[in-house]
Amino acid sequence: MIKRILLTAALALTLVGSADAQTKGPNGGIVVKADDHPIELVLRGQEIVFYVSDHDGKPFATKGVQARAVVQNKGKATNVTLAPAEPNMFVGKLTAVIGSKARIVFSARMHDHTLQARFVTD
Repeated sequence: MIKRILLTAALALTLVGSADAQTKGPNGGIVVKADDHPIELVLRGQEIVFYVSDHDGKPFATKGVQARAVVQNKGKATNVTLAPAEPNMFVGKLTAVIGSKARIVFSARMHDHTLQARFVTD
């Protein structure tokens, strides 16, 4: 099962030619839209944080929602389990500080659909 998840994640990262259209977010991170949900990636040392908003840009409650990130940094892919945090965040711990040009894929199952956002760090 884990091998299948890692293989799927590696394939997803391989298929990512470039990130979705990225803009600067209100928390100083990178924002992309996934199914009309703005998702902001913020890196703080070895902490990774995703802020999720609803279609109208209002905070989306993450309580009870499962999410994960796949990080491809310096040629190594890592799965990061994300924990929901109030009011609209997912937080995870990284094994190393992420460098420039790292690729990150965020995935979450929210209500009746799956969100997936792709990022490339500066």
